[in-house]
Amino acid sequence: MFEKEKDLYLKRHGFEATSLKAVLFDMDGVLFDSMPNHASSWTRSMAQFGLHMTPEEAYLHEGRTGGGTIDILTRRQWGRDATEEERQTMYKAKSELFSQCPEAPQMPGAANLLNKVKEEGLTPVLVTGSGQLTLLDRLNHNFPGIFQRGLMVTSFDVKRGKPDPEPYLMGLQKAGIRPWEGIVVENAPLGVQAATAARIFTIAVNTGPLPDQVLLDAGADLLFPSVQSLYEHWEEVRQTFS
Repeated sequence: MFEKEKDLYLKRHGFEATSLKAVLFDMDGVLFDSMPNHASSWTRSMAQFGLHMTPEEAYLHEGRTGGGTIDILTRRQWGRDATEEERQTMYKAKSELFSQCPEAPQMPGAANLLNKVKEEGLTPVLVTGSGQLTLLDRLNHNFPGIFQRGLMVTSFDVKRGKPDPEPYLMGLQKAGIRPWEGIVVENAPLGVQAATAARIFTIAVNTGPLPDQVLLDAGADLLFPSVQSLYEHWEEVRQTFS
């Protein structure tokens, strides 16, 4: 059981109790093992415009809007924000390279976890910084009957991407729940920051190359080494937060 982590969460936010009604899932790196494709696409596409970006940096920016990531690179290397036209051109180049990558497989354990959540009467909510239509279209094919379009938050829906709490606040709003009635499953530092800023209990699954401590420093309330590991411990999580 995870009573210690729950008690710390409640004390930190001044909440009295949890009452789990929904689970808010990030997509890239949680439901699909798609981050290697994203990292490669970012690195190769930005090089076309004279901007240097390592694959490791892509993991640190995961969850940020494409325009936000581009602005960070241009500020650092050009000393200014990109223009809207530049952002669109660069992100289009990144998206085209991404669409040429091999199809990202499901993350091991993701389907079992989603089905378990659904079977228990909890509401699955998608909160992703992605605007990649190819991946969004795959959700119903890979996880039939799990997600409803009205319970999805993508980069098209928000003005401020992760690490701003807006995506997760919108996820709460769409699900009709309060922070202590949800749990977030994230794999990215910026996503963890966004979820904890929205005052939702946040479980990190470390499915990428970053050290565990990066996710803990971002504010994760609980950490698992994989989605499969979270699935294997889900009953304990469920009982703790019911």
